[in-house]
Amino acid sequence: MLEVKSLTKRYGQFEAVTSVDFALEPGEIMGFIGSNGAGKTTTIKMLATLLEPTHGTALLNGRPLDGNDLEIRKQIGYMPDFFGLYEDIKVWEYLDMFATLYGVEVNDRPRVIDEVLELTDLGFKKQAFARSLSRGMQQRLCLARCLVHNPTMLLLDEPASGLDPRARAELKELIGELGRMGKIVIVSSHILPELADFSTVVGIIERGQMLAFGKVNDVVRSLTPAKKIQVKLLDRGAEASMFLHSKEHVSGTQFLNPNEFRFDFTGTLEDQHALLKAMIDAGFPIIEFMDEEADLEDLFMQVTKGALN
Repeated sequence: MLEVKSLTKRYGQFEAVTSVDFALEPGEIMGFIGSNGAGKTTTIKMLATLLEPTHGTALLNGRPLDGNDLEIRKQIGYMPDFFGLYEDIKVWEYLDMFATLYGVEVNDRPRVIDEVLELTDLGFKKQAFARSLSRGMQQRLCLARCLVHNPTMLLLDEPASGLDPRARAELKELIGELGRMGKIVIVSSHILPELADFSTVVGIIERGQMLAFGKVNDVVRSLTPAKKIQVKLLDRGAEASMFLHSKEHVSGTQFLNPNEFRFDFTGTLEDQHALLKAMIDAGFPIIEFMDEEADLEDLFMQVTKGALN
């Protein structure tokens, strides 16, 4: 388990990160969201033990994240937003070097290298030179390098930066698989729709302060008591809208087309069931009646103000 308590980083009078608190369980993937300069990279570097906090603590399975503790560093896999590749060595040599640095036993290295290459779908490039890889393959190679020592926690800072749509889709699936393997994963990104696809929780940071943390739907509900319900009918859309607005807990209708609209609803699940039954009993030809998924971009725009440090 990762526990972050009052994590703060100050440079003179400037506070880059202010009293950040959150906790993650094994298998959870945190989408770490914020504008440039919000404090994402500073926070991640403190968790990676590359920066020492001014104040506060971070514990991984009860053990402080201390840069002088080599054993705790072996539990961390860190992928920076910009990373260097040794271009004149082959893919397997690159991974072998990092496996050596992390103390992987010499007899285990060939197996470990093959396993991370298979996981990152780079097995067919094992004998290729790093410089010959595409940008997407280089990103996956860097991620493979983070996995050779089987870390407990992965810190991925803008891993999809510069990737084409196919490479982003492949990386997204890989990150989801790492979560299913039970690893704690923190991913910072500006590509919010993709984060929503695999993140189990989100953290929104602005000017160094964590403004929101939790499951997307839970954060949305904490900010707005109303949820959005979308209704689609064969016909009689306007009549259905008027019918709904005569009922309790309903407000804010927005038409998508003449027979499809969404509305705000503040009732319980029992109230929602009763509302749907009332529409059916009234003879409205309903095709769809469903909760709208929380939109991460809308949430980000609602929580943040666009302020920079």
